[in-house]
Amino acid sequence: MVGRVFLLLVGGILASASLTLFLAERDRQEFVTQMRTLHAAERIEQLVRTLDALPATARTPILGVANRDGLGVEIKPTETNNGVADSALAAALRDRLGPDRPLTASQTPCETRPRINSVEPLCRSVFLTLGDGTPLHLILQPRRDRPATLARPRWRIYATLFAASLGLLAYAVARMATQPLRQLAQAATELGANIERPPLPIRGPSEVRYAASAFNTMQEQLRRYLQERTQMLAAISHDLQTPLTRMRLRIEKVSDLTLRGKLADDLSAMQDTIRDGLDLAHSMHSLEPTQRTDFDSILDSVCADAVDAGQNVSLHGVTGASISARPSAMRRCLTNLIDNAVKYGAYAQVTVSLGTEHVVVRVRDGGPGIPENQLQSVFTPFFRLENSRSRDTGGTGIGLTIARNIAEKHGGTLYLRNHSEGGLEAILELPLS
Repeated sequence: MVGRVFLLLVGGILASASLTLFLAERDRQEFVTQMRTLHAAERIEQLVRTLDALPATARTPILGVANRDGLGVEIKPTETNNGVADSALAAALRDRLGPDRPLTASQTPCETRPRINSVEPLCRSVFLTLGDGTPLHLILQPRRDRPATLARPRWRIYATLFAASLGLLAYAVARMATQPLRQLAQAATELGANIERPPLPIRGPSEVRYAASAFNTMQEQLRRYLQERTQMLAAISHDLQTPLTRMRLRIEKVSDLTLRGKLADDLSAMQDTIRDGLDLAHSMHSLEPTQRTDFDSILDSVCADAVDAGQNVSLHGVTGASISARPSAMRRCLTNLIDNAVKYGAYAQVTVSLGTEHVVVRVRDGGPGIPENQLQSVFTPFFRLENSRSRDTGGTGIGLTIARNIAEKHGGTLYLRNHSEGGLEAILELPLS
């Protein structure tokens, strides 16, 4: 966005400046040409009126003086002019000398001037008649250029200063125009990880204040929604505990052992479902504070607890990294990944490594893997595969969902893939910052 606004400003200003300079230069050229024409007409008028006032015998000294400074004068019969007609000079001379005096003006190549950049210079040639009928031919040569040391052009310096000031101005405007968008995008990113983040400050232009106010309103509505949902689930769980306890006591009085076992299993499944539902809700909205945590210590503790519980878990690698995390939530995420691997793949082989910007944890099991088209579906709440990952093996199908929610709340990612050597591999990436 900054680059687009910058290029739009620079391109628009440069196009406008180029058009303005082009029109100004064209007007300047027309003005200079007009002034040169008037100056030439004035010189020719002065000379002609001087020659008209003198007898023919006294004109020679005047002609000798006039043949200096780029004006050539000679008395010769009027010739056919093969050059380009100079109507502007002819009109100026008729205004000054009168419309009845015969004259022609043209522009012809100069015979005594060298080419300039392969362009042949043009001289202004005038044929006219004096008052006594004497034909006169005048040639006005272009003025010689002054030495470059006296009038060195500074357009390069001016162009550099203009481009530098324009670039700084365009960059400042682009940054100022896109700053509210960056703040809004950053706030939206932080909102996904922490619903309790401070609201956006309401300042700036009216459009920016309106957007910030709308964002803050949305955040407050989401916060109330999550709180109400959590409170509702907690209330449901609390209210169900008493009747479930009574049901368990009554089940113990059932004399039929087979029926008693089935009822007890159904009751346990119901309690597990309620507990897992609450855990899912807490994983999406946790009030646990974030703090800098030694990641190796958390992972080592989770693996040690799994080994103490009799699970086949091995840990490989050390990162020495400290990350910003909610310790209890992170332990739950890692525990779910290890439990899932052991439950469906007999063992969990945990490998941790340190990247340039992330801590990477890989949890591989020895199970049959998952069909490629269902690698994303298993993150759907209460989704279970029908073969090796059925209800008979335990679980309600939200362990991976909770793990991904926690990973995303920490700004990380969690995805699955079938390992090339067999088994399923869960890859958890957590940012270092």
